[in-house]
Amino acid sequence: MTIFLKNKYTLQVDEFNFKCSVGLNGLSSKKKEGDKKTPRGIFELGNLYFRKNRLNKPNTNLKCIEIKKNMGWCDDLKFPNKYNKLIKINKKIKHEKLTRKDHKYDLLIPIKYNFKKPIVGLGSCIFLHLTNNYKPTKGCIAVSKKDFIIILKLINKKTKIVID
Repeated sequence: MTIFLKNKYTLQVDEFNFKCSVGLNGLSSKKKEGDKKTPRGIFELGNLYFRKNRLNKPNTNLKCIEIKKNMGWCDDLKFPNKYNKLIKINKKIKHEKLTRKDHKYDLLIPIKYNFKKPIVGLGSCIFLHLTNNYKPTKGCIAVSKKDFIIILKLINKKTKIVID
């Protein structure tokens, strides 16, 4: 199974098209931390992270990880060994907090961009996550909760996403 970003408003999974939003500054083959661009390329997907206090564990073939209050995703250029990785929140390390007041991260899947051996500054925290208004993201791809739940039933750990 492959997910295709058809254009900056449409995500195609199998024969289904889903409305989506991408980075405020569009797509880029030269992604940099903080540029608000969605990286171009073919990427694997990570595990599903979900907020158990807001919804039940979704029906999916992906490994599901409950988001805890102390979980963050490092985007700090000063910590190369933690950059673009799940971390235990530490006030000294800049990070994207996974327990947000809004509902964007009630469900999220890391897109494995700059992932295996992350290069500091090339971009971090690139997720498939939720939106309720389709406003541009900081570089992620966002879909509605209803569509995300459908996508979860279609994909598995071998699914790749093509962003072009």
